[in-house]
Amino acid sequence: QVQLVESGGGLVQPGGSLRLSCVTSGNFLRINIMGWYRQAPGKQRELVATITSGGTTNYADSVKGRFTVSRDNAKNTVYIQMTSLEPEDTAVYFCYVKAVMIIPWRKEYEYWGQGTQVTVSS
Repeated sequence: QVQLVESGGGLVQPGGSLRLSCVTSGNFLRINIMGWYRQAPGKQRELVATITSGGTTNYADSVKGRFTVSRDNAKNTVYIQMTSLEPEDTAVYFCYVKAVMIIPWRKEYEYWGQGTQVTVSS
């Protein structure tokens, strides 16, 4: 199993910044992809950003230029730095990883965190 613990959510004014963190632990060989998704009330969960073990990133068009995803492979931690936040960014943000497990040997699975609320409001 893999455990994901998110932190850093909260209330911020429009134009402000927040940094989310997600620490991953468990019996895995490696984590291939780490990232963030979000779900606003009444909407489907959507991609925010992902990053591969090699550092290749992928962003939703709506956050390009404002959000930066990064990871610390030694700490099995993924971050997202969010700047110029807008009310439309209000959502529950979920950490996501795709990990290669020890048991079953070398099988890849997806895991999700429990989510952290980000509210952008004046």
